[in-house]
Amino acid sequence: MLNYPAAYQASTGSALDVDRAFYQRVAAQTEGRELVETLTVPIRSGRAWTVPAGHVFRIVTIDGPQVADLNIWNRHDPRERMWASRTRQLQQAHVSTYDRIWSTLPFLRPLVTITHDTLADYGVDQHGGRVHDLLGTRCDPYVNRMLTGEDFHHHCHSNLTRAVAPYGLTEFDVHDVLNVFQVTGLNAEDKYFMKACPAKKGDFLEFFAEIDLLCALSTCPGGDLSVPLWGPDARDPLEVCRPLGVEVYKIDPALLEGWRSPPVAAYRGNHGLKLETPDWEK
Repeated sequence: MLNYPAAYQASTGSALDVDRAFYQRVAAQTEGRELVETLTVPIRSGRAWTVPAGHVFRIVTIDGPQVADLNIWNRHDPRERMWASRTRQLQQAHVSTYDRIWSTLPFLRPLVTITHDTLADYGVDQHGGRVHDLLGTRCDPYVNRMLTGEDFHHHCHSNLTRAVAPYGLTEFDVHDVLNVFQVTGLNAEDKYFMKACPAKKGDFLEFFAEIDLLCALSTCPGGDLSVPLWGPDARDPLEVCRPLGVEVYKIDPALLEGWRSPPVAAYRGNHGLKLETPDWEK
C-alpha cells in the first residue's frame, strides 16, 4: 500500500509543529515533581478529577492489563471538550508521545499533549492493530439493550455519566473518547476490531495539561478485551477486569518558563453572516 500524504501537514511554527524539546524535558525531569493527587478507578466504574494547567497526569495499569475510556473538558467551561474526530485528522487515529488532544469548535486548541507512553513501541501488529485509539467510542447501555435485549449499567458511557455528576454534568456532556491501552484497527472489510490489551502492570500514559482540565475515566467492563464481548462466543469478562490508577503531578516551575496556555482559535469571521441593525437602534 502506498503511503499517501496526510491531508493536514505541520508547517514550521504552526500549532501542529510541537516543541518536542519542551515536552521531552517535562517527561524526563521528574525529580522536581510533586505528587498532588492519586486515585484508583475500581473495575467497571468511573472517576473524575481536575488538573491545573501546567501539571501532568498519568493513567497507570496498577494491577495488569485493562482498557479505559477517557473524557476531557475545560474545567471552567464544559462546552469546550475533547474532539476525537478532529484529533484523528490533525494527529493520528492512534495517539502517542507528542500527539495532542484537540478541543471542539469554536475553541479548537490543544487540551493536552502526551509526554510519555510506555506502550509507544507496540507499533503496528500483524493485523494492523495499534494502541490508544480514537477510532471507536465508548460502550453504552443503549447499544447493549439493542443487541442483547438486556440492561447493564456499567458500560463506559454510564460510568462516565456517574463520574461527572458531582461536577454538575450529565450524559449530554459525555463525549467520544480516547480508548487508553486499547488495541484496535480496521479489518479488510473496513470494520472496527479490538484486540487484547498488551499493557503490563506499571505501564502508563502521561499527559501535560495545556489548560485547566476536568477529566473522567471509565474502566471498561470488557476488562483487557481478551474475552469475546459480542456474538456466539460472548461471555462475561469479569475475570479479566482490573482497576486503574491516576496520578496528578505538579512539575518544577522552572520547566514552565516560556510556556503559555494556548489561546482559543483566532477565527472571528461570524461565518459570513451579515447582521442588520435593528430598527430601534437606527
